[in-house]
Amino acid sequence: MASDDSLPISQMPIPVAGERTRRWRLMLGGDADGTGCALTGESDLGMDKTLSTLYSESEKKGKGGLGGSAPNVARWLGDIRSYFPSSVVQVMQKDALERLNLRQMLLQPEMLETVEPDIHLVSTIISLNRVIPEKTKETARMVVRKVVEELEKKLEGPLRQAILGSLNRAMRNRRPRHADMDWNRTIRANLKNYQPAYKTIIPETRIGFGRKKSASSLRDIILCVDQSGSMAASVVYASICAAVMASLSAVKTALVVFDTSVVDLTPELHDPVEVLFGTQLGGGTDIERALGYCQGLVRTPGDTILVLISDLYEGGNHDKLLRRAASLVNAGVQVITLLALSDRGAPASDHVVAAQFAALGIPCFACTPDQFPDLMAAAIKRENIQQWAASEGIVTARAE
Repeated sequence: MASDDSLPISQMPIPVAGERTRRWRLMLGGDADGTGCALTGESDLGMDKTLSTLYSESEKKGKGGLGGSAPNVARWLGDIRSYFPSSVVQVMQKDALERLNLRQMLLQPEMLETVEPDIHLVSTIISLNRVIPEKTKETARMVVRKVVEELEKKLEGPLRQAILGSLNRAMRNRRPRHADMDWNRTIRANLKNYQPAYKTIIPETRIGFGRKKSASSLRDIILCVDQSGSMAASVVYASICAAVMASLSAVKTALVVFDTSVVDLTPELHDPVEVLFGTQLGGGTDIERALGYCQGLVRTPGDTILVLISDLYEGGNHDKLLRRAASLVNAGVQVITLLALSDRGAPASDHVVAAQFAALGIPCFACTPDQFPDLMAAAIKRENIQQWAASEGIVTARAE
C-alpha cells in the first residue's frame, strides 16, 4: 500500500482538525501565528526550529541563522534529513543556498578558498555536492582534498603500524629458522635465562617472524557505512581509514556505503576524495540490505572483520536485520558496530537494536578516529572487543 507521501495531493487523506491546526502552525511558524496551537513534541519542536532557521523573517534580515559556522551548517543539514523526505530536503538545500550564507560560502570559489577547512565543512560540501554549480566544484574538491590529506597524515601512521604489527604477532613463528629469528623479542623473552658465568642467554623460547603469505593468513576487512545525515563525520573518517587500509597488501579492504540502496566504493579507494564525492549523505536506511550485500563479499568467515558504522535506526525490516546479523555471527564473521566514528561523541542511536546486537555477541559503541587503529589491531588479534573497549573507557551497549 502506498504511503501518504507518495499519493497525489488530490488523493491524500484530509487531516483531522487538531492535526490540520498543527500543520498550519508548522507552516506559518512563530509564536504569533494566529493558530493558537502550541508545539510540544520533541520532533515537532525540532522540525519547527529547522524551518525557522531557514524561513523566518528574522533570518532573512540576517539576525541569527547559521552564519559562517561549518558545524552549525552540518548539524542543520543533518536535522532536515531527520525530519523531512529527500524530495523536501533537496528543496530546502536549494533555498538555504539562496537565503542563508551557504551561497556566499559555497558558491563563490574565492570565498571557499578563504574559509578554514575542517571536517564539518567537508561534511557540508559532500552533503550539497549535487547542487553546487560546476564553477565551484573544483574549488570544493580542493578544500575536501586538503582536509583529507591532513587527516590521512594523522591516521595513516598509527593505522598502518597497528594493523601490520597485529598481523605480525598473529602470524609469529615459535619454531623459526635462523634467518627468521626476531632477535629483539627472543632476547626479551629469555632474559630470565641469563647465565652470568657464561655471560649469555639460553634461548629456551625462540620467536620468529611469520613467513606465511597465503590468502588464509590475511584478514578481510569490510567497512559498511550508514550515509544518513547524522553520520556525516563518520562517513568522512571511515572513507579515509578505508583508503589507508586498502594500501596495505596484508589485508583486503572493502568499503560499502548505504541508505535504502547499497553502493560498493571499493574500486575508488585509491582516492578518498573520489570516495567522498561518490557518497550521497541523507535518505532512508536499510541496514539489513547492506549487511546482506556485505555477506556476499565474505570469502573466509573466520578471517573476516565486518565493521558496521551506523546509528542503527533501521528503516527496513527489523526482524530480518536481526536474522541477518545472527547469520553473520554464526558463520564466524567478527562483527563490530560503531555507533559513530567521530570526535563529537555518540549521536542518538537505537538503543533497542544496539542491545539486541549485543545479545548476539556484536559489540556496539562509539569510537574516536584516534582509537580506531587500536580497535582494528585488537580485532585482528581476535581479542575480546568488549574488554578492549572497557580498557579504553568506552561504554558499550548491554544485552537486554
